[in-house]
Parts: sequence; C-alpha cells; structure tokens
Amino acid sequence: MPPPLRISHPAIGRLRADLALETELWQAGYRAVAGVDEAGRGAWAGPVVAGAVVFPPDADRLAPLLGRVDDSKKLSPATRERLFDVIHAHALAIGVGAVMADEIDRSGILPANLRAMRQAILALVVAPDFLLLDYLTLPDAPCPQRGLPHGDALSLSIAAASIIAKVTRDRWIAAQEAIYPGYGFARHKGYGTAEHQAALARLGPCLLHRRSFRPVGDKRFVP
Repeated sequence: MPPPLRISHPAIGRLRADLALETELWQAGYRAVAGVDEAGRGAWAGPVVAGAVVFPPDADRLAPLLGRVDDSKKLSPATRERLFDVIHAHALAIGVGAVMADEIDRSGILPANLRAMRQAILALVVAPDFLLLDYLTLPDAPCPQRGLPHGDALSLSIAAASIIAKVTRDRWIAAQEAIYPGYGFARHKGYGTAEHQAALARLGPCLLHRRSFRPVGDKRFVP
C-alpha cells in the first residue's frame, strides 16, 4: 500500500465537487478511494443511513455524466433520483449502511452515525485503500482516511455517497407512510417540520421515532 498522503486543500471558492482530491490520491498510487457520507443525522424519526462510493481511477472520462453530482442537500429530489441511477451505473463499488431509531436512542447519534459508515464501507465489493469522509473520521479505520470539512462540496466521491445515502433513506422512510399513516413521512422524511410536530401532538410517537431527540421525547407527546 502506498504511504499515507498529505492531501492539499482544494481551492477556496470551489462551487461544485470534483475529482481533484481523488486524482491526487490516484496519482500517489491509491486505487480504491472511497467517499463516505451520511443522511438523516438530524431527523426526528427513521434511520441514519450512510453511503460509500468508489469511482474507477479513470473516472475523469465520466465528467459529462457526473457533472451535476454535488452535495445532496443542494439538489432537487428529481435531480438526486436521476444522479442516483447515474452513480450506480458508473461507480466501481457502492455500499450502504443503516442504523435504526431504537439503536440511535441506545447509543447516541454520533456512535450510530459511525456505525452506519462502517457498515457502508464493509458493504463495498472492492476494499478501499483510502477513505474520504465528510467532517468525521472513523476510529480503527481499515485504511488511511481524511475527514474534510464541507467534504460533500469538495469531493465528488463524498458528494456521490451523500446522494446514495439520501435517496436510499428517503425512499425507505417514504414507504413507511403506508405502515404508519398520518405522520406525513412521505413529505418530511422524518425531519422536524410543523406538520411533523402537529402529527406528534395528535398521534404520539411511533416505532420509527427517536425518543431521545427533542421534542419527540417531550412529556406532552408521550402518553
């Protein structure tokens, strides 16, 4: 394995994620650079979901297809759905991990977030030799890593992982509306909205809710 690399910071003011960080690592000899990110950390209900994406080292040829890939929060739902399919068609490997609400309540959101990321990395069919993560770093990571502030706006692999995590989570929790009607999960995806708070006041929490989160655990919502 090549020695750990000190990655130069991307230029200030970059508007869209690109492959500059990955290219620097590929040129240093790393061949399976995985971007890792999560979705759902701040939600009141549902799992925290992590994605991991490895692009092939010649991914520059994919630039016309991947040009719209960016931090999932900046993209419309329709654009995320389209790019989800594009990423699946052209990534070398994709992994997903999820930790449910009851485990989040037991362990706390940060340990749950790290656990979901580990699951996503382990689910990759290609073992990564370098990890690029949004903000966080993983204790006992299986290879060198770098946590990047605003990584989903700087690294195409992290941005792609954020899209995989976000679309996977949104699809899952929207489907729960049929099982837990009345909460509006298909619209707010478990996040804290006025509609969601009104549903909690009317129905109380369901099994998808994180009772350790405010205001879900407030006495006025829990019988």
